[in-house]
Amino acid sequence: MEVKKLSFPLNLDKNIYPPLSMALGYFDGVHLGHQEVILEAKKQAEEKGLHSAVMTFDPHPSVVLGKNEMHVQYITPLEEKIHIIKKMGIDYLFIIHFTTEFANLLPQEFIDQYVIGLNVKHVVAGFDFTYGRMGKGNMETLPFHSREQFTNTIVPKFTKSNEKVSSTQIRKFLKEGRTDELPALLGRFYTTSGIVIHGDKRGRTIGFPTANVDVKDEYILPPLGVYAVRMEIDGVWHQGVCNVGFKPTFNQPALRPSVEVNVFHFDQDIYGKEVIVEWHLFLRKEQKFSGIEELVSQIERDKQLAIDYFVKSRHFFYE
Repeated sequence: MEVKKLSFPLNLDKNIYPPLSMALGYFDGVHLGHQEVILEAKKQAEEKGLHSAVMTFDPHPSVVLGKNEMHVQYITPLEEKIHIIKKMGIDYLFIIHFTTEFANLLPQEFIDQYVIGLNVKHVVAGFDFTYGRMGKGNMETLPFHSREQFTNTIVPKFTKSNEKVSSTQIRKFLKEGRTDELPALLGRFYTTSGIVIHGDKRGRTIGFPTANVDVKDEYILPPLGVYAVRMEIDGVWHQGVCNVGFKPTFNQPALRPSVEVNVFHFDQDIYGKEVIVEWHLFLRKEQKFSGIEELVSQIERDKQLAIDYFVKSRHFFYE
């Protein structure tokens, strides 16, 4: 997949790209509804003899336009979004740098420059996709703005249990710790990535060594508590228990919660490695214990709950 980062104004030679079938959208999360749009563009490309493409935007428009909820944290930060779309077998990914100047383009200007100008012959988008200044362009106006240079497909609302699958819904579930419900919306478990850093190494003194993962700031973290997780280390997945919190038993002040994973049956030096944490099941809230013995006893119970969960759900992983 070729990744092209474009900005405003767009200065391209005519016909620099082959004829394209392109999916349009922000696609944070690349959830099942988004996947329908992207795969429809791929299907149309195959049927019409075109190359497949996806157009997305960075940063989130709310960051630039000052909406009430500014999305400075993402379900899928840009690098992960690129990785997921690449796995879907798309030929081109266009990432438009979203600025106030770009946002002020008239709907016709957006279509002329960023659709017709990229040699797009078929456009696929969700029923609620908007474009141009103040979102005045939509899927009803698209045929008019196309200047008969391309055709289009509208993908209807994608629902689960009679509710629209949306990034807003996924964010809500994440903030409520409902990580086990996310595969039904994402088609996979939620993941975060980060570097293993040195912590206070207290875990190893009580028999539960942990990997302290410095999760990248742009990810949404689930709420404080203990989770059954898997962690990818050097391309291999391992089961474990993760604590997200401020270590109240040890009264340690911190500006942001730590993410510490006790990986089962694992004893290797992984400091400095980038790992992926895959969030499965919320086990309990973070709590303060009266002492080390009570803490150790609870960690044992957490570990057993996680093991039981993985035994029961081993056929349901979304690889």
